[in-house]
Amino acid sequence: MRVSSTTEAELHERIKELTCLYKVTSLIISADLEQIDITLKAIAYSLKKALQFPENTEVVIEIEGDVIEDKKVEGSICIISSNIPVFNLPKGKIEAYIKGKEFKENLYLKEEQELFDSVAIKIGGLLERIEIKKNELSMRRKMEHADRLSILGELTAGIAHELNTPLANILGFSELLKADLKGNNKALEDVEKIIQSAIFSREVVKKLMYFACEMPNEMKQVNIVPSIKDAIDLLDATFRKHGVKYIVKVEDEELLLRADTVQLTQIIFNLTINAIYFSPKNGLVVIETFQTDKEVVLRISDEGKGLTQEALEKVFQPFFTTKPTGEGTGLGLSVVHGIVSSHKGTITAKNGIEKGAIFEVRLPK
Repeated sequence: MRVSSTTEAELHERIKELTCLYKVTSLIISADLEQIDITLKAIAYSLKKALQFPENTEVVIEIEGDVIEDKKVEGSICIISSNIPVFNLPKGKIEAYIKGKEFKENLYLKEEQELFDSVAIKIGGLLERIEIKKNELSMRRKMEHADRLSILGELTAGIAHELNTPLANILGFSELLKADLKGNNKALEDVEKIIQSAIFSREVVKKLMYFACEMPNEMKQVNIVPSIKDAIDLLDATFRKHGVKYIVKVEDEELLLRADTVQLTQIIFNLTINAIYFSPKNGLVVIETFQTDKEVVLRISDEGKGLTQEALEKVFQPFFTTKPTGEGTGLGLSVVHGIVSSHKGTITAKNGIEKGAIFEVRLPK
């Protein structure tokens, strides 16, 4: 009779564990990936009910330091613990805490530990699904952003080409008119204003063509380090004027890549001036460069307010600027983007962990 009673108790425990496993599987299959906390709380409750001492036990699920549900009381002891693997790395754990009992060997069953291990693997699979979905969304956004910039580049190139001819005509005829108006100072002043406006417009067109990767470049093997140091030396007075400090971190004195020296300097200038502008008084701008097997990386960071979500999406588009009216054309970063693209490289913008913005340029060797 005693053996029968023990067998029934063991069978009862196995049924509880199997029911729990079925319930957990159902919860994971139907989980809303946007509200994962609700699913994890339900899993913790199901695990608690499956244990042999549910009335004295609390189940805690922790994901990367974030405790989903923590009902353990002071003086309770951990009797079961299972790591949650995500892409073969431990990213959390499931633990069972018991209270009101002294620690004994029979506080948990071997099958209960196996149940926790199995559920931990299932939760890991769920977290992997979430991570994959996030990566897919991020990649889709990047592709959509690249497509928008590509279309914008084509439109910009067309507009720039259309404007070149009339601007050249305005400049040419203005110069002829200037020669015919000698002695008429008032008229000469007006013509000079026309010429200066046309020259300014031509520079805008040139910058648009940089963005659209339409400007010719003279590619040759160059060392990026002297270009960085020369640019920073020239900007030293600007740093001091704005009360901004800077650090230059160079991994090696020779970082070679194929590039147009003038355009390379323009990249460094534009990004550094941008960092200075958005830096607070006594802020720090860090200019660093290093190399990988295939690329040379230039990274410039500041301690400003950082970029809004809108700015992150539009920062490289022509005429987009967060500066006050009259303080920027919105072409500086679009020019940098165009130069980097023409060099078959990439440029990204993101916010720093604590503050500021980080621009990273990667150029192939």
